[in-house]
Amino acid sequence: MNRELQNPPSDLRVVSLLPSATEIVCLLGGQKNLVGISHECDYPGEIRDLPRLTSSKVDFSPSSLKIDQDVRALMTHALAVYDIDTPELERVAPDIIVTQDLCDVCAVSYEDVQRACNELLPNTRIVNLHPTRWSEVLDDLKKVAEAFGNPQRGAAEAARLEAGRDAIAARSAVLGTRPRVLTIEWLDPVMVGGTWMPELVEAAGGEALVTSTGDHAPTLTQEQLAALDPAPEVVLVKPCGFELERTFAEREVLEHLFADLDWPAIRDHRVWIADGNAFFNRPGPRLLESIEILAACVHPDEFMDLAEKHACSFTRY
Repeated sequence: MNRELQNPPSDLRVVSLLPSATEIVCLLGGQKNLVGISHECDYPGEIRDLPRLTSSKVDFSPSSLKIDQDVRALMTHALAVYDIDTPELERVAPDIIVTQDLCDVCAVSYEDVQRACNELLPNTRIVNLHPTRWSEVLDDLKKVAEAFGNPQRGAAEAARLEAGRDAIAARSAVLGTRPRVLTIEWLDPVMVGGTWMPELVEAAGGEALVTSTGDHAPTLTQEQLAALDPAPEVVLVKPCGFELERTFAEREVLEHLFADLDWPAIRDHRVWIADGNAFFNRPGPRLLESIEILAACVHPDEFMDLAEKHACSFTRY
């Protein structure tokens, strides 16, 4: 068998504590090695019956404002947003734990994972991910593959994703326009997509507003949004963790957000809603599909094939 295509050793026991890491593990052939996942891991569907080793202290409220307030209250008091089920973690006894230290709001904190391992699993290897841009997502994929003992497969998968991104960028580069794009990753308060999102916008043939590659997501007031100059010509709303139905459950918030904004994107009906749970906000393999969705939003006439491919994952507002 080609070494690039080999799976991790069958006796290797792996825990993934964030959804994007679970997708990376499965991309690298490690689905059967998983013995535990986070409470938010949901893809691929075959992993959903695995033991859940984390839980959230924040209720998934119908209101994005209430979720934001609850998270900020916990962080203000230096409390973790997520708990680790340490008895279950000890029971599944992983050889490797894949986690992150980029965002304590996105997944269990690295410090909590490290503390649990020091106390219960001193021989367990922690693979820590910290991606803030496209290249670092690919580097993290390679890092996990190296931990599995197969760096060649990681390099091959990273090259495949890079080639896919480059193909879309090449198609968009020859178009005559690069519309100004605002990406929104939380509704109330409004947060603008940072980290890898400007790069995704650029590959899709747009110009990202407000943030640059690697920036953390800033919070903007309604007054700041109204004052954007230049104003966005395309808006993509993709709240972190929200599927389409969940986003449209806050239709009143959306209507209030856009009611008094004199943006070309609104006048020209170029506001899009996308699945922010599966795409955009997970620094893993499906960022390539996220670029495809973006291209279909930024240049709908030129990327009709990608619009058809992802028709169930985004819609015009």
